[in-house]
Amino acid sequence: MAGQQKRILIADDHEVVRSGLRALLSRRPDVTVVGEAANGREALAIARRTDPDIAIIDYSLPEIGGSELTVELRRRNPRIEVVIFTMLDQEDLIRSSLQSGARGFVFKSDPQTHLLEAIDALSIRRPYFSPTISETLLKQCYKSKPQKTATTLTVREREVVRLIAEGKINKGVADVLNISVKTVETHRASAMLKLNVKTTAELVRYAIRNRLIEA
Repeated sequence: MAGQQKRILIADDHEVVRSGLRALLSRRPDVTVVGEAANGREALAIARRTDPDIAIIDYSLPEIGGSELTVELRRRNPRIEVVIFTMLDQEDLIRSSLQSGARGFVFKSDPQTHLLEAIDALSIRRPYFSPTISETLLKQCYKSKPQKTATTLTVREREVVRLIAEGKINKGVADVLNISVKTVETHRASAMLKLNVKTTAELVRYAIRNRLIEA
């Protein structure tokens, strides 16, 4: 997706929001809005026809909500990236969105640049949480005790997890640690197996909870 035209689906039940997003994205020559939906069911139908790269989804969509829609979109196309775009600031909502497979989360009250940064990050398979989201996650995770599995990771595995949680792709981790991409993949797979996690979002939560990074 990086360096190519980014195909965007917008799903929000407020026409004024869809219009504003369309106007914002129209300023970007590398972005094409392939469809707009006012509810989750319509968004699924449009996604089937247009095969978007990124979906910008309101969490509180009618008919099919944001989390359920994210699960369904990624079940049909695991390569689609999802940004949850909402006005609701609730820890359980953030947690639900991450668990559903969304790797971007931006508040509607955030500056417009945050949404554009999320699109750019997801286009190169990097997660993006706005600064406000990160603060909320940090507060939530600091209330939890560090996982007992923290000490089971090797030093190198912890380094790999930390860099991935900071948003680096495998090649970026390899460059920082001066190791091969294959070695990074091996450490990453080993760490995820030990931690019993399956997604990058879960690795991010683990890294925050165990103080490997500052959110």
